[in-house]
Amino acid sequence: MEARILIRQVTVVSPGQETAVRDVLMADGHWEFPETPPGDARVIDGTGKILLPGLYDLHAHLREPGREDSETIATGTAAALAGGFTGLTLMPDTIPPVDNGGMVQSLLEIAGRTALFPVQVAGCITKVREGKELAEIGEMRSRGAVMITDDPDPVANPQVLRRALQYSRDLGVLVATNCDVRELSGQGAMHDGSISYRLGLPGLHPCAEEIGIARDIRLAQSCGARIHIRGVSTARSVETIRRYKSEGAAVTAEATPHHLLFTDESVGNYDTRYKVKPPLRPEADRLALLQAVRDGVIDLLATDHTPCTWFEKTRDFGSAPFGMTGLATALSALHDQLISKDLLTWEVLVARFSDAPRRLLGLEAPTIAPGAAVNAILFDPRKTITFTPAILKSPSLNTPFLNRTLTGAVVGAALGTQVLFGEFVGGGSE
Repeated sequence: MEARILIRQVTVVSPGQETAVRDVLMADGHWEFPETPPGDARVIDGTGKILLPGLYDLHAHLREPGREDSETIATGTAAALAGGFTGLTLMPDTIPPVDNGGMVQSLLEIAGRTALFPVQVAGCITKVREGKELAEIGEMRSRGAVMITDDPDPVANPQVLRRALQYSRDLGVLVATNCDVRELSGQGAMHDGSISYRLGLPGLHPCAEEIGIARDIRLAQSCGARIHIRGVSTARSVETIRRYKSEGAAVTAEATPHHLLFTDESVGNYDTRYKVKPPLRPEADRLALLQAVRDGVIDLLATDHTPCTWFEKTRDFGSAPFGMTGLATALSALHDQLISKDLLTWEVLVARFSDAPRRLLGLEAPTIAPGAAVNAILFDPRKTITFTPAILKSPSLNTPFLNRTLTGAVVGAALGTQVLFGEFVGGGSE
């Protein structure tokens, strides 16, 4: 990084501070708020732009090892960086799964060589993610796993999950669960409702999620453990989480951007880009979820970035795999559809997509304050961006935003003394 870069008249959004327009100086990897602009700094015009802490994705499937045809840690972190993320957690559903300390260490070593920024690793709850026998939780924790999850599968056996919660409580590791009663969801392909009936597709009944959430939180509550609920998608799920929080249960929850942006009607004429699990729900659920993000019942946002190859997603709807990419597109999409329409504030977005996920894992949450280490992105809400394959960075293009133009784009990122890309590298200077 150049020794000193001044961003002039930029809107600064940072946890614990009032949003304000100010001059901000990056000097040797730290922030300063100078009263008098230094004469030796390169100047970037920040007028109309937003400076915010780098985002963090708690839920990213980067496929390596085993499915490098759809994504690698290198391509996934490139997509993430382009989308404003400077941190993420790798999911353990690799081939082989991350269910022992050796696999945790191996994945961290691969990331150390190829990731564009530091990443964390999640381990499995059960061996081979089969839901039968606990994985080596203590060994994975000692090798660097920050949480355990059998994502994208649930732990069907409640006794196995309860034992995992007890061990994790004593080891200080977070348990994250996908809540799904498979006897109810079965072979469903989308939300069970009028749209699925019209299309003749088997439905995923919301009770499968709602009962699973109630069960998992109650198990955690019974043994005094904390639990993180993944992929909340229904209004009843939100109310269950709200009730347990009011009782003092140590529960946190996440929602995806696509569940805030789309509904089951988006499936249209069997469009597999919208086939995700949990499925897109009706508008009433989407609105309830958005309100829960605003008021904090939903603690954080996470992309559930799930790359699938062109061949996989061009199958018929029933046979195509679940999943949508989101690392490159999430921030622009949320701005285009929600923030620009005053349906979500920058302050809430930073709290849910940067601060909360890091704090949940015990990581240092970045701020933009005098003396704080640089970990930030620059966003231009007026700039349009078309998500061509080159912009998406990933070999997998399973996103509804492919070749779509949205308003609002990340135009710079910096981490410590590293200028990662964009206007911080050069250009945009006076």
